[in-house]
Amino acid sequence: MKIHYLQHVPFEGLGSIESWICERNHQLTVTRVYEDTDFPAIQGFEWLIILGGPMNIYEDEQYPWLKSERQFIKETIQAGKTVLGICLGAQFIADALGAKVFPNPHKEIGWFPIELTAEGRTSWLLREFPKKFQVFHWHGDTFPLPQRAIPLARSQACEQQAFLYQECVLALQFHLETTRHSAEQLIANCRNELVDAPFIQPAEIMLADDQKFTNINHFMRLLLTKLEQRT
Repeated sequence: MKIHYLQHVPFEGLGSIESWICERNHQLTVTRVYEDTDFPAIQGFEWLIILGGPMNIYEDEQYPWLKSERQFIKETIQAGKTVLGICLGAQFIADALGAKVFPNPHKEIGWFPIELTAEGRTSWLLREFPKKFQVFHWHGDTFPLPQRAIPLARSQACEQQAFLYQECVLALQFHLETTRHSAEQLIANCRNELVDAPFIQPAEIMLADDQKFTNINHFMRLLLTKLEQRT
């Protein structure tokens, strides 16, 4: 299988997703939009993975590549490809489906629980997941549920944590791919966001328990395998 991914900053990569792709012997290609916006032909891949980043999808003046990326993602969804969007990637998907992205009342950074919706608990994608479990967050924007999308998860700070569209487009506001190393990279490059707020943890708390990274990486592998079975 051919998998293409979009990376928005050097310090936010695939994390544990990369090892799953290598073990499966899938072909992997990338567009690093901070270097160029040479997007591939849509017929040249089966999956698109859209990673996170500290920018907002509505900051076109500061990031001129946003417009072309939004169009590429919209066309990829329309072509019926499997699409996984994480954090900023989820916001790109919501935007492509007609939902307005805007600042959430609270930024959510660190380890906080998500709870599956009734639809999430019975979905083919998440029925083997706990009803409530801790995940890693680093996001400040949100969006309403796009039309015809299925809500999968929520949290205390953010109502829209995950949704599924047409069985093959998955948006996750939270991070399951984050390893300890990638969390350290986020902290090093985005430390200015670690202010005193209800849903923002100090760096030392985020890095205190390696088992939490092991847990979410397990869930990431399970999710990817489920999507692979439907491709």
